[in-house]
Amino acid sequence: MTQTQNLTSGPIARQLVTLALPLLIGNILQQFYNTIDSFIVGRYVGLDSFAAIGIAGTVMNLFVFVLSGFCAGISIILARFFGRDDFAGFRQEVWLATALGVGSTAVISLIGFAAMSPLLRLIQTPADLHTLVAGYLRIIFLGLVTTYLYNLCAAALRSAGNSAAALAALAVAMAANLVLDLLFVVRFGMGVAGAALATVLAQLLSVILCVIYWKARFPHLMCGPADLKYDHQLAAQSANYGLVSALHQSSLYIGKLLVQGAVNSMGTQVIAAYTATTRIEGFANSFGDSGSAALSIFVAQNEGAGKRERTQKGFHTGFCLMMGLVVTISVIMALLAAPCSTLLIGSGQEASVASAIGYLRLISVFYFLCFVGNVFVGYYRGRGMVQVPVIGTCLHITVRVILSYLLAGRMGLRAVALATGIGWMFVVAYHSSVYRRLRKRDAAAQ
Repeated sequence: MTQTQNLTSGPIARQLVTLALPLLIGNILQQFYNTIDSFIVGRYVGLDSFAAIGIAGTVMNLFVFVLSGFCAGISIILARFFGRDDFAGFRQEVWLATALGVGSTAVISLIGFAAMSPLLRLIQTPADLHTLVAGYLRIIFLGLVTTYLYNLCAAALRSAGNSAAALAALAVAMAANLVLDLLFVVRFGMGVAGAALATVLAQLLSVILCVIYWKARFPHLMCGPADLKYDHQLAAQSANYGLVSALHQSSLYIGKLLVQGAVNSMGTQVIAAYTATTRIEGFANSFGDSGSAALSIFVAQNEGAGKRERTQKGFHTGFCLMMGLVVTISVIMALLAAPCSTLLIGSGQEASVASAIGYLRLISVFYFLCFVGNVFVGYYRGRGMVQVPVIGTCLHITVRVILSYLLAGRMGLRAVALATGIGWMFVVAYHSSVYRRLRKRDAAAQ
């Protein structure tokens, strides 16, 4: 945890696992932010508030994943600097990303406030939940800058091959989030607003811890006065990588928002069921997202060092590891659909629980396609082809949204599961065709 890691030599499988494991634990802990909110609010406030946090979480993630997507793009540039031992370039990129990102986050927060009511109407938020959802989101939008700064700190550490430091900060912050939830929601009776405030304060704590650790352990990667200068070419590259990666993440969640609209039209019981399934899926997706992020850093460092053959070996190793993993995850998801749904939704909500179980068991059949897509995304990002995942995501959400609306009346919540699986089929077909063309181009260039 106290060291950076150069990924341009050494055993590939072990490096990918070593890099991915803290990312995985961190992603799972990140899921606990909303899951803890949902669990405590559902237990101590009621079903309406539980459903409201589900809707608010979907809207919030649109903005959060714009910021995390931007940082994912920045991490590729940082990893390339690190791969060729250009620490001055690394520090300057951190400075530029901080300046660009904080300013952009302030603008995004203002957009969130302005667009909140129209957005809630667009996704057909029930009138009796509107006030609860809006109250949660106002607090989240005020604290978005903490979300950006944490993701930037984590991206910088991850680019240097250290993914464990941000994990430790996140673990402390998650524990703080739980304590604050109990204090604000249960003790003070603040409801969904208390849950939102707990989330923001816990995120701020994680930023402070990351900066303290970074300054103490890696002073050579810490920005100084000499690094605080503007480089037009580097700023343009940062904006390009960051914005395209942000578009990738936001496109995915725009699709989820549109799907949420189809779910909302089916009533509060189905909304509660979908809220539970998204929390459960969030844990499953953590494995795929972590593997993808680890592979992108591995590929970027080796691309920066000019080691294309090792890049390809990393892709094949990552693919095998991910396929072995997803089989286990799919089986667990199908077997534990009933107890997990009951735990999150609560006993006495049989209709909601039944909808959630049907969704989870159906989508578990398709999950291997999701993980194949994650491997391709990590590979393309690492090579700087950040536009390819965007196109794949747009293809996926188009199929998913259209089929969800067409089938919802006949299949209920299971329509969303089927639509998502079919969307993944289209994405994998597209990524595979791009990969074949890329390999032919690489072979011709050798």
